[in-house]
Amino acid sequence: MVSLSHFLAVLLSLSIFFFFLHKWRRSNSPKPWGRLPPSPSKLPVIGNLHQLSSAPHRSLQSLSRRYGTLMLLIASSAEAAREIMKNQDLIFSSRPQLSIASRLFYNNQDMAFAPYGEHWRQIRSICVLHLLSNKRVQSYRGVREEETSLMVDKIRRLGASSNPVNLSDVIQSLTIDVICRVALGKKYSLGSHFKEIFGEFGELVGILPSWEYIPWLSWMRRFDGLDNRVDRAAKKMDREVAGNKDEIDELPYLKAVIKESLRLHSPGPLLLPRELTQDTRVLGYDVASGTPVMINVWEISRDPSLWKNPEEFRPERFLEMSMDVTGLHFELTPFGAGRRGCPGITFAMVVDELTLAKLVHKFDFGLPNGAKMKELDVSESSGVIIHKKCHLFVVATSHVF
Repeated sequence: MVSLSHFLAVLLSLSIFFFFLHKWRRSNSPKPWGRLPPSPSKLPVIGNLHQLSSAPHRSLQSLSRRYGTLMLLIASSAEAAREIMKNQDLIFSSRPQLSIASRLFYNNQDMAFAPYGEHWRQIRSICVLHLLSNKRVQSYRGVREEETSLMVDKIRRLGASSNPVNLSDVIQSLTIDVICRVALGKKYSLGSHFKEIFGEFGELVGILPSWEYIPWLSWMRRFDGLDNRVDRAAKKMDREVAGNKDEIDELPYLKAVIKESLRLHSPGPLLLPRELTQDTRVLGYDVASGTPVMINVWEISRDPSLWKNPEEFRPERFLEMSMDVTGLHFELTPFGAGRRGCPGITFAMVVDELTLAKLVHKFDFGLPNGAKMKELDVSESSGVIIHKKCHLFVVATSHVF
């Protein structure tokens, strides 16, 4: 009891101390320069940490509706995103130095986290011109087709016994296999412990403020309501589509399904943070050099002023408009835009399109044990990198042609 009383007394004393320290610092600090963007009030020591939940993109959505779409400094509107990633892209092109990223990526020497400068320009140029150009991506076509065919064979083999197939695991393995064959020349299964290392690295990346990676078919994250629409795409493929690039180009609804999935379920709801390199003004507010900037694409893609019935999964909306995910339309930027936009957009999209085409063409999917779609758990994982919280188990039935 004495120990508890002592602890409470110390805690109360520290609270009083920090309260008056905070008041003193505010009264003795110079007035902020210019017109700063609106910001929620902060607490001593922890700042605004208490206002962020385990799903920061949702917390920031709630704050933006109260304080506006440009807080200090979280951009939550297409207008603010356009200002940062297009109109003033150059001075917003650096990165804040994050300790975890520095340890994972060789002191931020990689393309994603490197600060803006000559080193970043060189590696970006190598990536765009030599590694992920349209010509180079097309040269990987054989790898994509072979690996997606192996995926189909695996699902067919697992589904033959009528046992549930862990589709989440199958898609993850496909993603890793394609990336490793393209980047390393062989699959992770051929190297000892590589899968475990890859998985551990992925978990560490998941706690970074933001990240952009090739999506693992996020259309599966909201299966409820999608089944009937996928049937439409399946009927268009009943003519025995092999799934090559030319035939996929003739399937606009399939492309619309992927765009709508990326709109509702962007893998990185907060784009990788940028850092301002000089003082500037954004939407009438003054922003100081060195300010970290994050763009809440999750909120922008649900803005009712931009999207009719934004929470509804409706791929048809993309058949009625000309919009893509390459960074030209700031209402939909799951891969970012401008100098810091993801250079792997083309690579990611062709893998997604081919995989989805083969899945829909080759199989009918149902839930195990006669479960209904409305009973499916579609909750998201917590954190700033979101995916389906629970693995998706399905019963796969091969189409008979």
